[in-house]
Order: sequence, then C-alpha cells, then structure tokens
Amino acid sequence: MSTSLDLQHTVGKTASLSGTSLHTGEKVSLRLHPATVDHGIKFKRKDLPDEPTIDARIDNLKMVERATTIGEGSVRVHTVEHVLAALSAMDVDNAIVEMDANEPPIGDGSAQPYVDLIKKAGVIAQEEPRKVFHVREPMHVESKTGTLLVLLPCETFRISCTQAGPNNRFAQFLSMEITPVTFEREIAPARTFVYYEDVGPLMEKNLIKGGSLENAIVVRGEAVLSKDPLRFTDEFVRHKILDIVGDLALAGLRIRGHVVAVKPGHAANAELARALAREQTRRSAMSGSHAMPIGDAGLDTGEVMKILPHRYPFLMVDRVIGFEGENKITAVKCITINEPFFQGHFPGHPVMPGVMQVEAMAQVASLLLFKLTKTTSRIGYFMSADSIKFRKPVFPGDTMFIHAELTRSRGERMAKTKCHCVVNDAVVSEGELMFTFLDK
Repeated sequence: MSTSLDLQHTVGKTASLSGTSLHTGEKVSLRLHPATVDHGIKFKRKDLPDEPTIDARIDNLKMVERATTIGEGSVRVHTVEHVLAALSAMDVDNAIVEMDANEPPIGDGSAQPYVDLIKKAGVIAQEEPRKVFHVREPMHVESKTGTLLVLLPCETFRISCTQAGPNNRFAQFLSMEITPVTFEREIAPARTFVYYEDVGPLMEKNLIKGGSLENAIVVRGEAVLSKDPLRFTDEFVRHKILDIVGDLALAGLRIRGHVVAVKPGHAANAELARALAREQTRRSAMSGSHAMPIGDAGLDTGEVMKILPHRYPFLMVDRVIGFEGENKITAVKCITINEPFFQGHFPGHPVMPGVMQVEAMAQVASLLLFKLTKTTSRIGYFMSADSIKFRKPVFPGDTMFIHAELTRSRGERMAKTKCHCVVNDAVVSEGELMFTFLDK
C-alpha cells in the first residue's frame, strides 16, 4: 500500500503574495493554485493575451545567467529557482504559479516567502504515485571554470556543497538531507548574494533593477553588506543548496540520490537536470509495456482508421496500445520488408527513413489530440517539428513503439506534444511536434 509520501501532492487552496521582482524591478502579484495529478508545475502569465502557461521543465530552459529563465515561444518567466525550490522541497508536485509579470517577487532574497505561502495554502495528497528517480550509478557534470556536480546513489535526497567566491573568499561547506523540515529550517531562509565587483556588469546588462540590501547580500572584499546580519555563518553555501534544489526540480522528478557539488552555478545545475531527464526517458522506454491488447485499453486498426484520414501506404499506425490519462498515448507500428519506402531508400541496405518516423509520431499525436477535442469532425494538422533527433536505425522486422505526450494546449486551437519511438528497448528517434486543429 502506498504511503502519503509515495503519492503526488498539490496545494490545498489558492494563496497569493505580492512584491518586487529582482532583475526587472517590476511590481508583481503571484497566486499559487491547486492542480490535478500529473500536471506538474506550470507558470501562467496572467498579464499576457490568452494567459499562456509554461511548463517548469528542463526542455523549456532558456537562460541561466545569474538566474534561471524558462520559456515557450516568445513567452518568458525569469528567476524561477526560488519558487521551484520551495515547491519541490515542501513536497508539492502539481501547482499553477500565476503571475501578472515576467518574474516572481524576490521577497527578502530567500525562499522563505514561498515556504510561508505554501504553508498558508496547505499541502494535500493526491491519488497517483510520484515520479521518483533512483540513482543507480554515478552521474556527473563538469565545467571549465571549476564547477563539478556528481550524483551518487542514496536512499534519500542529500546535497553536499562546497561554495567559494573569487580568490576562494568565504569558502564554505555543508552537507544535508533535504526534507520539508530541514529545508524550511536550514535552507529556505538563506538569501541570495552578489560580489561587489559583479554589481556594475549586472547593471550594465539591465539586471538587478529591483536589487537592494533588503533582498540581497553584497560581498565587498572581506566585508558583508546587508540590511540585517547574516542568518547563518555559512549562509552563502546554504543559498547555493537552495538554488540546486530549485534548478534540479526542472527534471520533473523526485530524486533519491546524493548530489556532491563544488562551486555550483545555475548552468551546471541545469545540465545535471537535463542529464536526469534524459536518463529517465531512457528508463521509461526500456520499462514500458510492450503488450498489444485489444479492447478498451487501446484502438485496433479499424478504429484508428475511423479517426485518421491516412490510408495505405501512408498509414503509419497499426494499433494504439493504450492511453495514460488525457495526456499520453502509446501505439505500435510493425516494420516489414514490404513497406513501399524500402524499394527506393537504400534498397541494398533497407533503413526506415527518418521522415517516416516523424510522420508516425505525428499520426500518433493526432490520435491523442482526438481525445482532447473529443470529436471526429476535427483533426490535428502538423505545423512544426523541433528538437528532432535520430539515434538508431530502424530495419525491416523491427517493431516500433511510438509514444506521445501532450505538453501544452490552447483550448481546441493549438497543441504541442513530445514524442519518441522505441525499438528493442532503445529510443531510436524523438522530437517535439506542434499541431493546429481544423475541420476535416
């Protein structure tokens, strides 16, 4: 039987706070809303037309200079790491973070205001299990500037961090298991800090417009400048741990592992989050069900043809294995030597064209969008493809499992999906596809 800690959580009710953003200096109001299972954390720009949302996922990372920025299309949300750190550490898996500007309030420069906001809203368990990443073997990220992040197997989520400034000023070390209790007491109150020699260049880049000694610590030589005294003798390394928690939350997973960090920064944190997401994708492909049931769990060929307008030789879906909620689908295509494209595509060494794999992903995604529109009179038309990668060749005799996940939708007008194809437990191709809905 699953315990509460094994289940997904969301906030119990809507709660809000207001303040000034750090880098843009704008006034901003933020509201935290409950969300359904498997929703994840999404930021909503209430100030823009259509109120677009951005998934807090590593695929949407846009910039990591002095803060973590995510975005989709032209829409951006800056400095999300403190919000994400609080939500992740306080066990919130699903929530909508609604704002009327492009950056959350900086508060006092720590994550404490967001911990208080979450406690005000309350945290409640949901019906579905969490997505947990158990570290099985060491992973690492290293930069030319001396940053090193190593992720080791561990039964809990622990971070051991060494922080050192220019010329090794204020070198500090701390190792701590991250739980809601330890985060609230030991990490959340730690404020952001900046070295005096970096202030000028940051201002020249139009950053830290809202910065002051009320929401940041300034280090000048051996002196520490702030409105209030240091909250911890090692406050700097604690804030670095705070940033690691927030940036790794972009992987969308609960980590069971030990992060060892030397001089960490947002860029390296994000690379580790990206590595985690890639490894989870690989594991999911290998552990996915490869059974082919007929019945309510999926769609047979006849049912597929009632939805899709494609016919031989362009129908690239043999059967839908099943749907997972409203957002995911798995289908199958058996690749035979009789496929017409093999006659002209490397006939002496038949290989399935990559463009046909993309077409298969698009058709499966269209079947998923059929569930979204709930009508056969409309269909999703392929608009664009991004981040397409072909990892391994597909040969006659292979059985290709095609996975699609809805990542973004705007009513019944537009949708974005993330897709990948699997053969013999290995991802052979992947990409992000955009669709619009039109009448048949």
